[in-house]
Amino acid sequence: MEVEVYNINGSKTTKKVTLNDEIFAVEPNDHAIYLDVKQYMANQRQGTHKAKERSESRGSTKKLKKQKGTGGARIGDINSPLLKGGGRAFGPRPRDYNFKLNKKLKRLARKSALSYKATGNNIIIVEDFSFETPKTKNFADLLNNFKLSDKKTLLVLCESNKNVYLSSRNLKNSKVVSASNINTYDILNAKNLIFVESSIKELEKNFIEN
Repeated sequence: MEVEVYNINGSKTTKKVTLNDEIFAVEPNDHAIYLDVKQYMANQRQGTHKAKERSESRGSTKKLKKQKGTGGARIGDINSPLLKGGGRAFGPRPRDYNFKLNKKLKRLARKSALSYKATGNNIIIVEDFSFETPKTKNFADLLNNFKLSDKKTLLVLCESNKNVYLSSRNLKNSKVVSASNINTYDILNAKNLIFVESSIKELEKNFIEN
């Protein structure tokens, strides 16, 4: 698939880039996408939730009333989960939500997500660029030139660029990543993907098995 290359002013250049079919035209695997997104979101969880159970609640352990003869149900101490202020039965405990996925499955998920974006014509290629100083206006102008200021956008660089990253940080609908750190969640969460020209080669290096 051939895609035209633009400059940061939004104008077409004479260059074209060929998107590799092994990355941008695979048969999408929805289950692989589901697992990769699930793992990403699980990794964001701190897992520090905790509720006090019966043995951890503060209160007397004295038996509240006699076992028989009251006409009501048996009851032990005031920390019973059945009573207000008692401990919680089977409450949440701190845990790690991480789980393992094979590299091949994660690679398939990302190829599938990129293929969906390519099919929907939501990929833009721009010439390599950089900003002399971090400035939000520079990044906002870039988005305006492509009429993407009100849409979620993911900019993929060949390698990390501090000035470009800092320029995008205050824009809530924009995110900047390097090609080696791109993930399925970010791809699907963005309406449009902007790749700098050199990042395509970096993707091929990471996603195509030798």
